[in-house]
Amino acid sequence: MSVPPSTPLLDRVRIPAEMRNFSTDQLKQLADELRAETIHAVSQTGGHLGASLGVVELTVAVHAVFETPRDRLIWDVGHQAYPHKILTGRRDRIRTLRTGGGLSGFTRRSESEYDPFGAAHSSTSISSGLGMAVASDLQGDPRNVIAVIGDGAMSAGMAYEAMNNAGANKSRLIVVLNDNDMSIAPPVGAMSAYLSKVVSSRPFISVREMMAKLARHFPGPLERAAKRADEYARGLLTGGTLFEELGFYYVGPIDGHDLEHLLPVLRNLRDTEMQGPMLLHVVTKKGKGYAPAEASADKYHGVVKFNVITGEQVKAPPGPPSYTKVFSNALIAEAEADERIVAINAAMPSGTGLDAFAKKFPRRSFDVGIAEQHAVTFAAGMATEGMKPFCAIYSTFLQRGYDQVVHDVVLQKLPVRFAIDRAGLVGADGATHAGSFDIAYLGCLPDIVLMAASDELELMHMVATSAAIDDRPSAFRYPRGEGLGLELPKRGTPLEIGKGRIIKEGTSVAILSYGTRLQECLKAAEELGARGLSTTVADARFAKPLDTDLVERLAREHEVLITIEEGSVGGFGSFVLHHLALRGMLDAGLKVRPMCLPDRFLDHDNPKKQYDEAGLNAAQIVAMAVGALGSSSAAAPARA
Repeated sequence: MSVPPSTPLLDRVRIPAEMRNFSTDQLKQLADELRAETIHAVSQTGGHLGASLGVVELTVAVHAVFETPRDRLIWDVGHQAYPHKILTGRRDRIRTLRTGGGLSGFTRRSESEYDPFGAAHSSTSISSGLGMAVASDLQGDPRNVIAVIGDGAMSAGMAYEAMNNAGANKSRLIVVLNDNDMSIAPPVGAMSAYLSKVVSSRPFISVREMMAKLARHFPGPLERAAKRADEYARGLLTGGTLFEELGFYYVGPIDGHDLEHLLPVLRNLRDTEMQGPMLLHVVTKKGKGYAPAEASADKYHGVVKFNVITGEQVKAPPGPPSYTKVFSNALIAEAEADERIVAINAAMPSGTGLDAFAKKFPRRSFDVGIAEQHAVTFAAGMATEGMKPFCAIYSTFLQRGYDQVVHDVVLQKLPVRFAIDRAGLVGADGATHAGSFDIAYLGCLPDIVLMAASDELELMHMVATSAAIDDRPSAFRYPRGEGLGLELPKRGTPLEIGKGRIIKEGTSVAILSYGTRLQECLKAAEELGARGLSTTVADARFAKPLDTDLVERLAREHEVLITIEEGSVGGFGSFVLHHLALRGMLDAGLKVRPMCLPDRFLDHDNPKKQYDEAGLNAAQIVAMAVGALGSSSAAAPARA
């Protein structure tokens, strides 16, 4: 384990108020120490390192200039907030980041008063910040609200919807655009910094407002000419025309790593009496100050534990391929056989495995940015023209495109195929990224085929099945993590729609699994067998259309029927119960026990512990079956 860095100045800062009398040179040293502390902490825990390193100086500057937590500071996306957590009373727990009982990897209201808004999905900061600013005005309690938006979050339409609304509102809101890949900014330097300081100053703003008032008294043509000249001049100097058009007072771009630039500009924005929204454009470098991160293609966006000196990440022992990789390979195999297949993702090419597809089929792969709504309707448009779109989006992110799924895809019965990654619990990312709800929120829609893979071979078959379904939408879900190590063919084989399978035959208890809890069901069946309880295990494969023949057979031939799924209440188990109730099969004493995720959000932890807490591992399945059968079975001895 590496030695923690020496941090004499940082050791003096427990909360931001304790750094507000520091000189600029001391703040520079503090930033260096904060960067070293962040690197060392994440080397112990893993997490989102690159984005946090990119905002170290910005974090120091904002907390030094503004009176947080009274002034509200919102980070968008929240995974760039590790330095913020260190400065706001959580340094002593920073090495518990993303572990059970430890700090969240994102901002979280319940964790600190310095986190006014929880943000683990992107592009929410301007909307929530505007809401805070307006509420402050309505309550007669003026305060600064600062929304730091970056790391691609400006690619989402919600950010522009919020800016459009904010531009028409006179509430004070400071948006800091953290441009960390030079995607927007022209080159920055001394002249840009000087201009930003000037245009953010009170004299410049006062003169500009005075000239604007005078211009309103000019004849019409002269007033329009004056406005155009002002806009042209500022757009030419700073590149902020787009934001000005949305009603923001634009300042920038400036170097987000230079405190001598950041501090005076932030003070000017703090002290101005100008009303309305302002946007400060800062240019940063993801992974700044840590050579391995700066040299990495993804700037160490997400890392496991690593060696601070070399940057080498701790590699897990070789194991089976991940479900994500199996999906990627299966889709490539289908695309090789059918040139109509295209793949769409929303700013997650590597996370969804579609980076490999893009290398193989660059013209048939589309990364639309953090824009799930657009991704879904874009796929729908392609489907109308005979293409076969696969829309690969995490379960928790597909929630953001739900109206488009309903209205643009399902209502029109378009054959869009949804590959739903990160189904079920996801470990260190916690509740914000857990795929808990897609079975329920898709299962209520008519004419959609819903599948859940129980292992990686089944996932291959479901990719092939979706490719073959060309008359309606379909979706298949699969978890984060590795498969079982099964031997895989080059290409999957389409399944019979709406048909499950019996894995193990028994007579007393039936366990009907939907998804990858199947292995836990088989373990439970073995334990129940040792107790003298003969157990059937079935893999449902489909939630819609439900295999009603299989469900009815299990209900007729067993005393207890347990359904199990990695999803919320209102999902697969509800569909089974609904069917049995309508068929009158609950009227004669059949004991049905649906097992699903508990009706609460589960915090980050390792997946095994999460599923224990959720009650979805083998021991809990056994307990459910024994409890349903009554006390005589409960007294049966457990196998050693």
